[in-house]
Amino acid sequence: MRIGVSMYSYVQSVKNSGMDIPSFIHEAKRAGAEGVELLEYFYKDIDADRKAALQALEETGLPCPIFSVGQNFAKINPEERRQQLQKIFFGVDEALQYGAGVVRVFAGDVAEGITFDQARSWIIEGLCEGSLYAAKHGVKLALENHGTLAGRGDQVRGIIDDVRAMSGTDVLGANPDTGNFLLVNQPSHEAIKQVASYANMVHFKDFKAAPADLEGWAYTALDGKRFVGTAIGEGEVNLGQCIQELKDVGFEGWLSVEYEGGEDPITAIPRSISNARKYL
Repeated sequence: MRIGVSMYSYVQSVKNSGMDIPSFIHEAKRAGAEGVELLEYFYKDIDADRKAALQALEETGLPCPIFSVGQNFAKINPEERRQQLQKIFFGVDEALQYGAGVVRVFAGDVAEGITFDQARSWIIEGLCEGSLYAAKHGVKLALENHGTLAGRGDQVRGIIDDVRAMSGTDVLGANPDTGNFLLVNQPSHEAIKQVASYANMVHFKDFKAAPADLEGWAYTALDGKRFVGTAIGEGEVNLGQCIQELKDVGFEGWLSVEYEGGEDPITAIPRSISNARKYL
């Protein structure tokens, strides 16, 4: 396994100090990452940003093994679902620009006026089309446990199984996010065990219970418990057992550190990367 870092880990720096994609890549190098995960979320001028990112990757010698998009197929309007599919197509095209082998994708979430079964059927349909496009270009997709439709390990595995059967290709795998499982009240190491053999990448994240007197923002789990992000190894996720489950199935892909805590990422992420190495 190799340790990278997602640019989303620096979203505070982007918002507060204007960090751009090239400066993220240089900071990731300084922090000790072996590679970077880029996201369409941070693009402002696609052509200019891509050119600058490629130059920074060359300057640092870092690879970009993962490009991430965030789409949502739980849309009643077919044209809206088509627009969401275009995000996956865009992600695959961008991955090819960077030499990335994996595109992180989402499923969608239940919204007002949409039943669970409806949304799931649209997710399967969209991910099938996305899989066929990715397969044609030699790129893997990685479904993240995000939201409630694809939040638990068994939900992620079920969607992947159905998409693989319907599309006739196995390019869709999992992106188990070690923190997000807590938000659907599933111990992360138990969920990882359910999807480890499907993993095309991993978001390596840590959470802890929010202090009772916390006035700031926190994630709220299905049972109402609140969580805040921490540096890797400083929360309550059983990251050691998560790594063991991945090792047991021979996973050799990327652990992409995704930090979502309140501490400045400039100090938290080097520590997270250092702690992640200890688990390996």
